[in-house]
Amino acid sequence: MLDLSHTENQVRLVTGFQELVSLPFQGEVNAMCWERQLAGDFSEIVRQVELTDDLVALNEEQLRSLRLSPQGELAREVLLEDLELLKAQGAAPTLNVIRCYERDNANPFFPTDVYSFHVDRSPVPSDTFLCTYHGAPSQILPNSQGIQKVLVPEIRQHIRQQFQGSDEDFEHFLTEQFLDLHYQAKPQACPVSLGTGHMWRLAIDHPESPVLPCLHRAPEEKPGESRLLLIC
Repeated sequence: MLDLSHTENQVRLVTGFQELVSLPFQGEVNAMCWERQLAGDFSEIVRQVELTDDLVALNEEQLRSLRLSPQGELAREVLLEDLELLKAQGAAPTLNVIRCYERDNANPFFPTDVYSFHVDRSPVPSDTFLCTYHGAPSQILPNSQGIQKVLVPEIRQHIRQQFQGSDEDFEHFLTEQFLDLHYQAKPQACPVSLGTGHMWRLAIDHPESPVLPCLHRAPEEKPGESRLLLIC
């Protein structure tokens, strides 16, 4: 079961897919979860995917071609059904097998990779959907427990020293480089695991959003264990 004790009322549990996609975000709620206990062996699917890179997208044709045990077949049917549910809503889901994401080693003072708490942004109304089927789950952070990194004095000063231009141009630079999307957890913050098998819908930053965007990040992968993640 999910532990939502530290979510500060930002998460709403729903009973099915239609509620997940149709209920509006409002008030403090900027994350919805279709809590599920899934049947099947998803690790078998992960083991059969040849990782030619640190992240490999698994398409439906490849998924259907895998030779699986009965438990593996149950897992495959779940994946295919979830893909179809999202596609029917006009989404473009991607199923990824992830050994690790690329690290922003070039900017150790202010890394902007997905291991940093961040929000997603779109110029049009949209949401982020994701589900971890195997491996370490993604995390969210209550908005009150995070602060934009560009508002942390020492971080802001460091960036400003590297930028030659006016204050107005500097603010534009922060947005243009997506630096304003990243957050730092406050002391005593309690990140919340999204668990395994549950499908989530997260609010993002767009002009018509009635709520704050949801802070989230990729987890540190477990050594020797790849993740199986659906996201769109």
